[in-house]
Amino acid sequence: MSSLSYSAEIDLANGVSSATDHELVMAIGQGDEAAFQEIVHRYRNQIINFIYRMLNDYDRATDLSQETFLRIYTSAHKYQATYSFSTYIYRIAANLAISELRQRKRRRWVSFLLPFRSHDDTEQEMEFPDQAPLPDEIMIDAERRKAVSIAIQSLPEKYRLTLVLRDVEGLSYEEITEITSLSEGTVKSRINRGRNLLRDKLQKYI
Repeated sequence: MSSLSYSAEIDLANGVSSATDHELVMAIGQGDEAAFQEIVHRYRNQIINFIYRMLNDYDRATDLSQETFLRIYTSAHKYQATYSFSTYIYRIAANLAISELRQRKRRRWVSFLLPFRSHDDTEQEMEFPDQAPLPDEIMIDAERRKAVSIAIQSLPEKYRLTLVLRDVEGLSYEEITEITSLSEGTVKSRINRGRNLLRDKLQKYI
């Protein structure tokens, strides 16, 4: 038994909530369902949010987040703690999101310039307000959030990915280079280009 798996067993004995991500994945590889549920609990919301920002489709984001965790579960026995777990899971989610975007582009299913629409084809906000009338300042803020969401969707894929990872998810340049396998210089260049394109699209809100 490796030292890492041994330490995982010790810490998990004190409760999965106190275990590190690496320890949890090692335990998942040994069939520990509680460890898997803890990983899902820790990362579900941020992975859904990340994929949603990439696709602008909440239902699909939920589906792909489930696929992300399924891949974590099925490959846990092969997991190696070379990078942080957050880098590992974001790389899986990013690959799934990019694959979805490319399929959409090939099949021409959607236009990235359109806002998110529900099944009955009505426009939806990223954060749903209640039914009571909103103060003017809140309505303006909601319109700004919607405009940012739409503008992000209109960015080319390569700029969208790096921009969302940096400015929405708050990851470091080093983490983004590990997720995308790009050089740090390329990552910074794409982020800057994405920000400039986004700024141009949002001029009336600035």
